[in-house]
Amino acid sequence: MSLPVLVAIVVLGIALSVAAVHFTGGSKTATLADPDQAVRRFAEDFPDEMAREIRLTADARTAFLELGRGRIGIVHSIGDCFLTRIVTTADVSVSNSGEANTIFMRLTDFTWKGGRFRFANVGDAQALLTALGPHHSNSTAEAA
Repeated sequence: MSLPVLVAIVVLGIALSVAAVHFTGGSKTATLADPDQAVRRFAEDFPDEMAREIRLTADARTAFLELGRGRIGIVHSIGDCFLTRIVTTADVSVSNSGEANTIFMRLTDFTWKGGRFRFANVGDAQALLTALGPHHSNSTAEAA
């Protein structure tokens, strides 16, 4: 078999594989229909946690759940599935991204580094900045 024919067969096979994945829903992005769906999905991985307040991003791909004791639960879509995390101020650094209603979050978790999250209102963005922002405490008392 000649090299050009072999290359054509390989390219066609790869193209057909990509098309099959796309047309069978493999390139679909999951979204959260409402805060209740976020709570249900989070409860699958963390059944003992109770969410006090839920904040959805404007694109409905991420939900932040206030769990109390300085912890925030996250439900984030990756492809057609959701990942869940519980983070504290030690696990994350957050900052205002400079855009309205938008925060930038960086996690210490090597499996998911975070990202940029835009909310429908400034109150949700500000609440997360306050909850996960750096808290100044008495380091002498902590060291003792």
